[in-house]
Amino acid sequence: MHKGLIKTAAFTGALSVALGAFAAHGLKKYFSADILSVFETAVRYQFYHVFALVAAGILYGTYPSAKMKWAGYLFITGIILFSGSLYLLCYVKAEQLPMEWIGAITPFGGLAFIAGWLMLFAAITRRN
Repeated sequence: MHKGLIKTAAFTGALSVALGAFAAHGLKKYFSADILSVFETAVRYQFYHVFALVAAGILYGTYPSAKMKWAGYLFITGIILFSGSLYLLCYVKAEQLPMEWIGAITPFGGLAFIAGWLMLFAAITRRN
């Protein structure tokens, strides 16, 4: 087990629930339906990858390797870049700030998620 990955997952999971509740109850009066949908996508992908992060942390006990650690690190990076950029984009759009280029960061987070899943695959298919 890799406690650092699991602890990060626990914190990020709590943050996902808090942000989801905030969106459901507090943002409806400030965000349009389109912006709220983007925010909900960010929360959803963050929460999906909390489970991936827990899995990487637990699987590290059976498959201890740099690849398994990297799978976890890539999931964390994806959460920051994908969900984080979408949260920021929602704020930028709601405040009508001229910073919509932030949306260009989001695909890099998606690539980090994909790389994390591929690294997880590589870590569990290594030869003993």
